[in-house]
Amino acid sequence: QVQQVESGGGSVQAGGSLSLSCASSRYMRSNYFGWFRQAPGKEREGVAAISPGGAITYYADSVKGRFTISRDNAQSTVYLQMNSLKPEDTAMYYCAAGNQGRITLAPADYNYWGQGTQVTVSS
Repeated sequence: QVQQVESGGGSVQAGGSLSLSCASSRYMRSNYFGWFRQAPGKEREGVAAISPGGAITYYADSVKGRFTISRDNAQSTVYLQMNSLKPEDTAMYYCAAGNQGRITLAPADYNYWGQGTQVTVSS
């Protein structure tokens, strides 16, 4: 089973930046990867996704232009660079891998999840 371990979360003021990492055991170069977030009382939502080769990325409108997803297949790691953070970005952030064959932000399309890392943005 593929395991993801997220890191890099923390507390930051609005306008600040954080860089999240997702180290994946049994990382498959054929996997799609996505970053998701879930705030208290809200459903989990897709934030960004990346294709196996890294050439195609897909972002939620709420983070487009502020977040960047990337992957290093040699290091079996996926990253999420978050800039211009807003209080509404506060959530638990999760990394997930999937073999669904298409790039998507739907959580149900991803099979292998990490435990998450907390991001808190204060105003």
